[in-house]
Amino acid sequence: MIRVLLFAYIKERLGKEEIVLNEQQMTVRQLRERLEQEYHLQAASSFMIAINEEFATDDDIVCAGDVVALIPPVSGG
Repeated sequence: MIRVLLFAYIKERLGKEEIVLNEQQMTVRQLRERLEQEYHLQAASSFMIAINEEFATDDDIVCAGDVVALIPPVSGG
């Protein structure tokens, strides 16, 4: 299982603090695609993603037991 922590408007929109994916392994790119398809998060490509508190690129691998944080773009002044 992969835990995906949600923040800011993502958390509000989905009405939950985390998503649990029953996957053994996937790339960050595959994770983004899944979020877009299953949760209709069209802006997933603009989210910063951290795996176990380390920022990740689209080619990085997420494994079962990892904790992923979805960090939406920050706006405001």
